[in-house]
Amino acid sequence: MKVDIDDLLKYSRQLTLLYVEDNEDAREMTAMILEDFFDTVITASDGQEGLKAFESEKIDIVITDINMPKMDGLELCAKIREIDQEIPLIILSAHNEDNYFIESIQIGVNGYLLKPIDIDRLTELLYRVIQKFKYSIEAKEHLHLLKIYQEATNQSSIVSKTDPKGIITFVNDAFCEISGYSREELIGKPHNIVRHPDNPKSIFEEMWRTIKEEKRIWKGIVRNRAKNGKSYWVDSLVMPIVDIHGEIQEYISLRHDVTDIMNPAKQLADAVKHLHSPILVYISLDDFEMLEEFYDNTTIENLQTACAKLFHTEFAKAYDFDKIYTIGNGEFALLLDKNLYFKDEESFLNQLRTIQNNLQGEQVTLEDTTYDVSILLSVVYEGEKILESARLGIKDMRKKKRTFMTANRLATQRQESAKKNMQTLALIKNAIKEQRIVSYFQPIIDNKTRQPVKYESLVRLIDESGNILSPYLFLEASKRSHYYSQISRIVLEHSFEKLSHIHEGISINLSAIDIEHKGTKETIFHLLEQYQSFADRITFELLEDENIRDFELIKEFISRVKSYGVTIAIDDFGSGYSNFERLLDYQPDILKIDGSLIRNIDQSDYSLSVVKSIVTFANEQGIRTIAEFIENEKIFKITRDLGIDCSQGYYFGKPLPSITL
Repeated sequence: MKVDIDDLLKYSRQLTLLYVEDNEDAREMTAMILEDFFDTVITASDGQEGLKAFESEKIDIVITDINMPKMDGLELCAKIREIDQEIPLIILSAHNEDNYFIESIQIGVNGYLLKPIDIDRLTELLYRVIQKFKYSIEAKEHLHLLKIYQEATNQSSIVSKTDPKGIITFVNDAFCEISGYSREELIGKPHNIVRHPDNPKSIFEEMWRTIKEEKRIWKGIVRNRAKNGKSYWVDSLVMPIVDIHGEIQEYISLRHDVTDIMNPAKQLADAVKHLHSPILVYISLDDFEMLEEFYDNTTIENLQTACAKLFHTEFAKAYDFDKIYTIGNGEFALLLDKNLYFKDEESFLNQLRTIQNNLQGEQVTLEDTTYDVSILLSVVYEGEKILESARLGIKDMRKKKRTFMTANRLATQRQESAKKNMQTLALIKNAIKEQRIVSYFQPIIDNKTRQPVKYESLVRLIDESGNILSPYLFLEASKRSHYYSQISRIVLEHSFEKLSHIHEGISINLSAIDIEHKGTKETIFHLLEQYQSFADRITFELLEDENIRDFELIKEFISRVKSYGVTIAIDDFGSGYSNFERLLDYQPDILKIDGSLIRNIDQSDYSLSVVKSIVTFANEQGIRTIAEFIENEKIFKITRDLGIDCSQGYYFGKPLPSITL
């Protein structure tokens, strides 16, 4: 079954899903998957809680496990069916017995999924359910619209009738007015006289299949072209009129002009579909959030209107296009035909950059407000989902503080990344369950004696094939779930336990997430109490993080662990978020100088100068220093001669399993 993902997401993201599952891990994992399809996912841990949520919230679709305490999934479905006969119900279970299927059918569920979830099977099932939901809603809308049209057809609607072959037999005044044609010019002509050539054939193929073969009402938004060539959009309803024998006698079409009231984003999405080779230029005001803080809604709207006029004027100097779409929230867009303007990629992009530069600093003046224009430009001209890619490009630029970006295929890449993240989470879950999260230890060497004084504890994951995975491949993904805190606790327990087998110290990495997480913090102090006699051989390496939410909490943590004799190190110092004021607040015992400064210190005067400054500062403050990424004797000697106390790197030893210590 071929699934139209865009069509599925178009409807599913508007719906509220109730997901009922008693297993916390399964609930969290599956909810993450379901959030890719639904903007709102309400979870419940058993049938009773699920029924209560259903009765108190407006729920559009239900997915439930079978075996649960208090009330199982089948009983929940039965009670929901008593309340609502139409709502889609999907059973999710690890069981495959016939009696479950039979009872599910008797209750009237719409689908059945077996654990673990197969993404393709889930997508197909949701697509079928959403299609039924979509058709049901549209049918109700059509009946409602039809009653309205019958009451005031000529006064409020654009009306036409055709014979079974599509030849116009009647038009009302509104049709003539919007199209610019007289009745004489329209009667007897095929209806495509007003069809815009950019409409995809698939729209009309679908329409004729619906009204002619299936004899059902068709509804959709169509782009038409008036006699003078101007485009207009109509929300159309086409209905076959059949006789008592079911034979089609004629078609009646009722329309509303939605050109002005149509959502600009919808207009843009519609226009994107209509162009065979589109180039989408997406524009965003760089400081729109600041504008919203300073001005009222009316001023903001007027400002956006003025900006749209300015953009149209500037871009029209180089390109011929239909319009500037004002999307809202400081965002605009225009569409170009790739066949006309994309002869040479570099030249085209340079021209866009020139237009952007010309616009930067232009002033838009309202009554008593002057705004200096500053814009971000996201351009997409390849791949599918170009509108979604362009919007993602704007988000990326804001994060990376850039102003221009080609965002080709960005949406597809994000979708693939999301799928990979789900696979990684499954890998982590199994590794934790099967005790395949392990600690490796890398020696830290005293530069004077060249002997180990401590070992840094480094986490590794062993996959099902026995491959050793570095944290780079799984740790960031784990931070999006509760698995990160579980991994932290495992590493802490491994590290503290190692103290009883060695004489040297153990250095453990901690992030702000670890310190702010209640369970992880409790584990730390439990271990400090349990291994109190070894606590003075523990070093906590604090990872610098710009996302720290509570500096006072971090300072309180440092003070408390130091009371056990623990030493504090600042990891990766000298790059990233290094802040000397924060450093003084933390009062660390050790600075680990970032490897990016050390690895090329024998070739970079800049790195050498920065490291010298750090060492001088550390010596003045009585702070010990460690150089990371010591790869050879030459680098070791340079760092030693600079007065750095300790070294860590492959030159002295790679991270090794704990059993080899």
